[in-house]
Amino acid sequence: RLNLGILVLHMCLTAVFLVLPLALRDTAGLESADHWKIYFPVLMLSVVFMIPFVVVAESRRKMKRVFLLSIALMAVAQLAFYAFFQSLWGVAFALLLYFTAFNVLEATLPSLVAKMAPVESKGTAMGVYSTSQFGGAFLGGLTGGWIHNHFGLAAVFLFAAAAISIWLLVASGMPEPKYLNSHLLRIGTIDAAQARELEARLLALDGVGEAVVVADEETAYLKIDPKLIDMAALDEFSAARG
Repeated sequence: RLNLGILVLHMCLTAVFLVLPLALRDTAGLESADHWKIYFPVLMLSVVFMIPFVVVAESRRKMKRVFLLSIALMAVAQLAFYAFFQSLWGVAFALLLYFTAFNVLEATLPSLVAKMAPVESKGTAMGVYSTSQFGGAFLGGLTGGWIHNHFGLAAVFLFAAAAISIWLLVASGMPEPKYLNSHLLRIGTIDAAQARELEARLLALDGVGEAVVVADEETAYLKIDPKLIDMAALDEFSAARG
């Protein structure tokens, strides 16, 4: 679901910004050299509006709710582009909605991947995530250009709205993420049997959600709940030898 999300997010970003400059210039009447006068203040405002969403998502543990709200807001922004692309103020309003949602999603998606990926395959998960991101940009340029050539500028916004709506439906079935942080623990030289025993002991601690002990690396890879974990008790295991 998350890899689909980043693919759709960047597919729509590329497709929309393939035609948005044309809408600003040819229908809203703003010369290309003046587009920054819309983009810059809207982007700055969107960063300000984004901050409360991210704070609520992380500190109050409302990640899924904020995530779904941001996807819905992005779909609304596409419909606003479609309805108001002939108006300069209409485009500015739609851009504000879009960038606010985009910034929230760009901030929360990597966090969700890190939270939901198994501790032993976090690197692989982030690699697939990055590949999906670039794949989405490629698809956005391809499909956005084709739709624009065959159906016109406004159809690109409808395409983006439809794609984001599908993403919203898929994401709504996502489980609430566990609010765990990654943590590395150096455990010294141990053998495979001691590693298995240490893993079980770590998992028995309150606040440890996942634990993988790699004896060859002399490291325990953990996911911990910062609100529950006793760091002093955890640090005692750095000298554990079975």
